Amino acid sequence: MGWNFFTIFIVLLFHHSNANANSKQSCNFFEGSWIEDETYPLYDSTQCPFIEHEFNCQRNGRPDQDYLKYRWQPHGCSLQRFDGGALLEKLKGKSIMFVGDSLSRNQWQSLVCLLYTSLPNTKYNATRVGDVSLFTFLDFELDVMLDRSVYLVDVVREEKGRVLKLDSIEGGKLWKGIDMLIFNTWHWWNRRGTTQPWDYIEIGGQYYKDMDRVVAFERALFTWAKWIDTNINPAKTIAFFQGISPSHYNGTDWNQPGVKTCLGQMQPISGSTYPGGLPPALRVLKKVLYTIEKQVTLLDVTNLCLLRKDGHPSIYGLSGMDCSHWCLAGVPDIWNEILYNFIVTT
Repeated sequence: MGWNFFTIFIVLLFHHSNANANSKQSCNFFEGSWIEDETYPLYDSTQCPFIEHEFNCQRNGRPDQDYLKYRWQPHGCSLQRFDGGALLEKLKGKSIMFVGDSLSRNQWQSLVCLLYTSLPNTKYNATRVGDVSLFTFLDFELDVMLDRSVYLVDVVREEKGRVLKLDSIEGGKLWKGIDMLIFNTWHWWNRRGTTQPWDYIEIGGQYYKDMDRVVAFERALFTWAKWIDTNINPAKTIAFFQGISPSHYNGTDWNQPGVKTCLGQMQPISGSTYPGGLPPALRVLKKVLYTIEKQVTLLDVTNLCLLRKDGHPSIYGLSGMDCSHWCLAGVPDIWNEILYNFIVTT
């Protein structure tokens, strides 16, 4: 049906050798800057009824709209503009699954909106079973799914309490046979107190009350990497990792000392470099990706997101101050525009 996953895998092998495809691309999609473009956003959020309250900044009363009018411009080339109709045709009969936390939900809802608003009269079905949300474009037999798996590895209730099992990934049974997988984890690794959904960490049969969270993150990623090498058939499935989506709670990082939130930020940082540098979690992620024998393409969105201190809901989200998630329409649409470019250039 116009979609040869083995061919795509071979081309992605050229485009992206594990985490460092960019060195082999004629154009690095992830190095660039934000430029004003009055033809953006890629859709009107009022025309997509599926955006959850926490991401729907315009409906929640955000007064400014300049943050919607930016396009990501890579150095040395331009991204093809997202074409939802073309992508629906190319993905006909296929399945896509986002696996991760609420940043995965951010990207999943973005893709649903991008596709739906391109053909708003197309038939669809939206359901949820357990932790899996499913949006089916019936006319194209396309399933776009979200599996809420915030650590990728398992959290299991045992007699002693809730256990985060860094060596176990039984939840991966849901990912088998999917045509395209987009993974993500990091957002939950530093949670403590009442928002921490586990009581113990288990490694190699030993239980711990706590440990260095970056070390735990790395161990879990190696477990996930082993699952990829054991279970992914590149002729059937292509895999991506969303990358590390950053937060903006410290203005010192963008040369505004004294600023403690993203509230009132209405423009991206100019240029291509974030003053505060890249988060350590990104180095850990790239280290693990280099060890994988099968292909996983990194959607290396960290730097382009760091530049978008203006793109968060702040007080126009679910509750409190949210400088971690992203407004829709907004930055996650660009993640999907880059994903689109990986697909259509193969």
